[in-house]
Amino acid sequence: MAFVSAAMTVRLDEAKVAYEVNTAHIDTEPFDLDDVVTSPLDTVPALLPNPRQTPVAAILQRAHQRLLTGGWCSGALVDEDGARCMLGAIRIEARGNKGVEADAAAVLLDSIRRQFGDIESVPAFNDSNGGGRIPMRMLDQATGFAAIRGL
Repeated sequence: MAFVSAAMTVRLDEAKVAYEVNTAHIDTEPFDLDDVVTSPLDTVPALLPNPRQTPVAAILQRAHQRLLTGGWCSGALVDEDGARCMLGAIRIEARGNKGVEADAAAVLLDSIRRQFGDIESVPAFNDSNGGGRIPMRMLDQATGFAAIRGL
């Protein structure tokens, strides 16, 4: 049994080397599968209000819904078509309540940093994306974090 296992390991190592040699000439760039997989967005959590939802979670959920319905943009809080960035959506949904707006942005930034590492700010993360799929996913995740934390 040990001999068969050793033989299989050698064959797998040879196959790995052969694959690397055969594909070395192909110039590729790394990619994130979340950008490639184009399944429908999971909109059910954003559409169903939760009566026990905390104020920050409610703002993040409404911001997520606003991006779904009104569109996402980068480089500005609001573009000429009315689409918003992540912070722009939070700001409009906070309705002037600066404290809750700041808390929502802080929870969102914490959520982003958990997944993507040391990100400078929410606008920097928003503008680093080529589409709204990942920013909307991060708003949805931040909604859950805010609800769990009771914010």
